[in-house]
Amino acid sequence: QVQLVESGGGLVQTGGSLRLSCAVSEGTFRSYTLGWFRQAQGKEREFVALMTRNTGNPYYSASVKGRFTISRSTAENTVHLQMNSLRNEDTAVYYCAAASAAWGITPSDYSYWGQGTKVTVSS
Repeated sequence: QVQLVESGGGLVQTGGSLRLSCAVSEGTFRSYTLGWFRQAQGKEREFVALMTRNTGNPYYSASVKGRFTISRSTAENTVHLQMNSLRNEDTAVYYCAAASAAWGITPSDYSYWGQGTKVTVSS
């Protein structure tokens, strides 16, 4: 069983920055690919970024590439999502998720989910 707990959401102005964190169970980085997804009101959940299991290679959706950075701290068992140059369309509930597969950019690839943290970008 993998436990995921997100934090760091909030209200930020357009162009601002925010860092999300996801605390994970010890050992998760070795065995699970960790992903960030988001779901805006009335829309489907969409892929944002992932970090592959073990090697920790990052991958981003086209909509956030160059603005968001995924990273991890093995000492703290935490994965972060640094979000810069935020836009109104980044407003959503952000979810951290874990997949046993080496790769996955759809929600169905992931077996474990956090509770979500809300990000609101306002001008």
